[in-house]
Amino acid sequence: MKFVKNILAVVLIIVSSFAFAQVKFEAKVSKKKLGVNERLRIDFEMNRDGDNFVPPSFDDFTVVGGPNTSLMNSYANGKKTYQKTYSYFLAPKKKGSFTIKQATIEIDGEIYKTFPVTVSVTDAVDRPNGPPDASDIASEKIHLVAEVSNSNPYLNEPTTVVYKLYVSPDVGISSNWREKQTPRYNDFWSQNIEIKGLNIQRGEYQGEDYRFVVLRKTVLYPQKTGNLKLEPLVLDITVEVPTGRANIFGQQIMTQVPKTVTAGSRTIKVKPLPEKGKPQDFKGAVGDFNFEVTTSKNQLNATESLQAKVEVTGKGNLKLFELPKLTTPSSLEVYEPEHKENVRTDLNGMKGSISDTYTIVPQYRGKYPIPFISFSYFDLKTESYKRITSDEIIIDVVEGPTAAENRSDNTSIANTKQTIKPNSNTFAFIKTSSNWSSIKEDDFFKSTGFWSMLLLPFLAIPLAIIIRKEKDRRDADVVGSRIRKADRLAKKYLSEAKKNLGQKESFYEALERALHNYLKAKLNIETSDFNKEKIETLLSQRHVDQNVSAEFISILESCELARYTPITDVTMQNDYDKAAKTISLIDKQIR
Repeated sequence: MKFVKNILAVVLIIVSSFAFAQVKFEAKVSKKKLGVNERLRIDFEMNRDGDNFVPPSFDDFTVVGGPNTSLMNSYANGKKTYQKTYSYFLAPKKKGSFTIKQATIEIDGEIYKTFPVTVSVTDAVDRPNGPPDASDIASEKIHLVAEVSNSNPYLNEPTTVVYKLYVSPDVGISSNWREKQTPRYNDFWSQNIEIKGLNIQRGEYQGEDYRFVVLRKTVLYPQKTGNLKLEPLVLDITVEVPTGRANIFGQQIMTQVPKTVTAGSRTIKVKPLPEKGKPQDFKGAVGDFNFEVTTSKNQLNATESLQAKVEVTGKGNLKLFELPKLTTPSSLEVYEPEHKENVRTDLNGMKGSISDTYTIVPQYRGKYPIPFISFSYFDLKTESYKRITSDEIIIDVVEGPTAAENRSDNTSIANTKQTIKPNSNTFAFIKTSSNWSSIKEDDFFKSTGFWSMLLLPFLAIPLAIIIRKEKDRRDADVVGSRIRKADRLAKKYLSEAKKNLGQKESFYEALERALHNYLKAKLNIETSDFNKEKIETLLSQRHVDQNVSAEFISILESCELARYTPITDVTMQNDYDKAAKTISLIDKQIR
């Protein structure tokens, strides 16, 4: 009996060890029944690490996210537990019953397969069935809002739209977000306000505490009346949602959910300017302005010049109207004016000055009046039209001919006849003799210099052929030349970023500076001119592929957001490699 008990104990140990070492690879779905407007999460879980994972085809679904990979190691009662998961997010294409086929993976040289999973897709539902999943939580905790300062402005009255991304403290967002759709402001004059860094702020959204960042600030001046539509800003982001589980260190395990968030379209109702009291010389100026006409000097001599400046200063749509024209007497010669703008734009609109400077040259002595000029504008504070009139300016030309003297001089010159005395030696300037002397030298055609110059081109022909062949060979290797040049450029601009790998702040500052310096060198634009729309437009004009441009923009956005989120060394290395690859691609494609 004792021998039998020993045998049974050994068998139990072997069976338990085999059960413990058994490989598990299975597919799990977030729900077996869902509406056609819902999303399905499917996880492929394994308890041993494997290679060559092959997902099913998902023919009846659209993959909207994934694969996302998560790892979990835990210890309980001295035993180690390992779990690796590949997650996909699926949107059903239609209603019906659908089977998700097998996934395969290779573990320790063996091929393992999951069982097929059948799900039922019903009519669209208002809310998901059962408790909310990670996708539902992400939808409730992330909000993109467009805040419009004035939804009922006058024509050419400034209004601002500020885009804010509100994030609940319960969730987070990763750095790999991008703009899926950029708003276009048809029927508006628009100016983007530069945002230096994405500063995380505290605020409230619908009565709850949220964190938010300002993504865009834009000043708009409506150019037509009526209901004008603002196209929405749409973002693709990855939301990190807590799973309710903790790792061996007690830290919350997060799952990543891809989401598309939109600010929605907004409508601005633009009022026309009143017709009552509108001056005849009104040119469309709206705001609060000062107006003056000045001259560099009021007294000068004939044929000297002076400058007359017509200037408007203040706050309003300075770039969107014409200045009144300067009128002068016909006796003053006036050149085309030089137009200057000194305008800055912030969230309150345009401020500064615009001017036309005329160069005036008087021809005759006398006093010449420059008549007054009037400037009209619509004052938003009083909602009425106002007119400013300049003073009359007298130009005193103290020295020079008068108009009457000029006519008299012309008449006398025309009527005066002079007696011309003929010159008997008319051709005296032509030499009729020379002092040349004859010289005698050896025959040049028999000299060493002659034969050297004759034979030298023939001797140079073989050398020229060799040089030409080498040049043709290098010119023919267009791809190789571009690759070498692109790689050199990437190393040149990214050298500082590479030195700071592992130091998050320093690395992303150097990476962002490298990207800006590269564009400044290639596109000849200043840092103050940088915005995403301009970069995309300029790269498109230089025949750079749209996907490459989008990749470049996404790297810049990652640099901005990475300063405020945890980043690993692997992520920094990936961003560095992506930047080097993108610079090389742009340099190969740009023309």
